[in-house]
Amino acid sequence: MKIAVTGATGQLGQLVVEQLKKRVSNSDIIALARNTEKAAKLGVEVREFDYNKADTLTESLQGIDNLLLISGNEFGSRAQQHTNVIRAAKQAGVKWIVYTSLLRVDTTSLNIAAEHIATEKVLRESGVEYTLLRNGWYSENYTASIPGAIGGGAFLGSASEGKIASAPRADYAEAAAIVLSDESYKGKTYDLAGDEYYTLSDLAAEISKQVDKTIPYNNIPEQEYANILKNIGLPESLADGLASWDVSASKGDLYDETHQLSELLGRPTTPIADSVKAAVEQMAN
Repeated sequence: MKIAVTGATGQLGQLVVEQLKKRVSNSDIIALARNTEKAAKLGVEVREFDYNKADTLTESLQGIDNLLLISGNEFGSRAQQHTNVIRAAKQAGVKWIVYTSLLRVDTTSLNIAAEHIATEKVLRESGVEYTLLRNGWYSENYTASIPGAIGGGAFLGSASEGKIASAPRADYAEAAAIVLSDESYKGKTYDLAGDEYYTLSDLAAEISKQVDKTIPYNNIPEQEYANILKNIGLPESLADGLASWDVSASKGDLYDETHQLSELLGRPTTPIADSVKAAVEQMAN
């Protein structure tokens, strides 16, 4: 059984490959990546794979049984990119596609949902067996802001007191590897999120506790937050996106209480306090 992972040099993809190594032989794992030189360090077979190069994808997928399609990061282009991969997978005879979608994609207000909905539709119509891993927020999406919060004396956002049930990428990667290596998960859909929720006020309090410095949470209007992000150098589209996603968080779109991720893992998800600790330790190194 050959298992391939797209985006294998990405933050999630690398972790999935490492988790797969614990479950199947290295010779059964294929890393698909645009940068094959970077992927070589993964210690498995590497094949060049660019979502935008539709005419090259079928060849790269030859002999693959199970494929993890990790959603791309080029917002606005992802539906077409994913369609390219799904069509190529069908032509290559891939038996099963596992796709990283979005938490409660059918009802969320997150503006990134449309591309995931479109991809899921293509999968359903493809005739290829599939499984949907509807991933919630990565804890790193927020802990990445810790250095700036400490430097600026406050954690900024537009999420109000919205509940956020995140988990670190490592938890989602482990779940993906578990699914990919066990065909009993075929045809299923999972909404994946952390077991416990926090608000950004809670997160700021946890940061304050761990760095022994008062870091309050300042909730600010969406456009003001976006402008601040642009002023510190973030691209306009990303800044607008981050502010918008915070507003969605305020509506509960990053919260889920079904515990499907921990059920897949067979253990509790990693608490946000542990992710804060990891981020603080990384700052010290």
